[in-house]
Amino acid sequence: MFLLVISLYFLLVCGIVWLLLFPVAREIICAVLRNKWERLWKLASSWMARRVTSTNTLPKRLLATSAKTSRYLQQHRLIFLIVAAVIIFPPLAAWLFSGKNMVVSYEESRLDVNTQIADLLKGEQLVPPPPLPPDIFSTQEVTQLRPMLATASRNWQALDADFTQRLLLTFKIMREKHDYEMVIIEGYRSPERQNSLAKMGTNVTNAKAFQSYHQYGLAADSAFMRNGKLLISEKDPWAMRGYQLYGEVAESVGLHWGGRWKMMDFGHVELRKPGVIGK
Repeated sequence: MFLLVISLYFLLVCGIVWLLLFPVAREIICAVLRNKWERLWKLASSWMARRVTSTNTLPKRLLATSAKTSRYLQQHRLIFLIVAAVIIFPPLAAWLFSGKNMVVSYEESRLDVNTQIADLLKGEQLVPPPPLPPDIFSTQEVTQLRPMLATASRNWQALDADFTQRLLLTFKIMREKHDYEMVIIEGYRSPERQNSLAKMGTNVTNAKAFQSYHQYGLAADSAFMRNGKLLISEKDPWAMRGYQLYGEVAESVGLHWGGRWKMMDFGHVELRKPGVIGK
C-alpha cells in the first residue's frame, strides 16, 4: 500500500510539473479534453436522438453505449488513474501519516484501577482545599529547586473535573492512611510556559507546548507540607518514602505517575485520555 501511494504521488508530481513548466503540455491536455468532450457530446446527442425515434431498441442501445464507455475507459485508463490519484491521495496520506506527536515519556498505557477506588469516584464529590499563601512557593529552598514555581498556576478550576476528583482522592488517602499532607504546586500550564520550561533543558522537561497533559488540565505536580513548609527535595528520606506511596495511590485511582519514567518526575501525575496529545 505504501509503495502504491508513493508511486501515485510521484506520477502526480511529474504530471503537475509537466503542466506548469511546458505550455505545449497544457495545450495538448486542453486539446485532448476538448476533443473528448466533443466526442462525448456527440455520443450523448446521438443517443438522445435515437431514443426519441425508437424506444423499442433502448435496452440494446444502452448496452452498446455501456460497451463504448468501457472501451473508452480502457483506452484512457492512464488519465483516469491520475485523476483518481489526485482525488484519493490527500485523504489517504492524511490517514496513513496521522499519528500522535508524543514524546517517549507520554506513551499511552493502561492501568488496573482498584474497584473500591472506582466506586468512591462515582460517589462523593471532593472539594478542593483553599489556596495557600503565595510566599510558601517562593522561599529560598523552593526557588533553588523550582526557579519558576512562584508564577505557576495552582487553580483547581482550570483542571479537568475527572482528573480533579482523582487527584483529590489521592490527597485524601495520603493524608488519612499514610499521614502525608500534600498540596498541588502546579496544575494547568500554558503553551508559552511549557516552551519556556523546555528551553531550560531536559532536566526540567522534555515536552514542548501541547506535548504535555498540563496544557489540557489533565496533569499536576504535587509536593508535601511538613511543619508548615513546602518540601520538594527528593534527597529527604521522608519525602522519598512519600513519593513512593504517592505513586502507588495515584496509580490505584487510574492516574499515571511520573516516577516510572526514564526521566523520573516523582511529584507528577496525569490522567491520559485517548486523542488528547497530538490531536
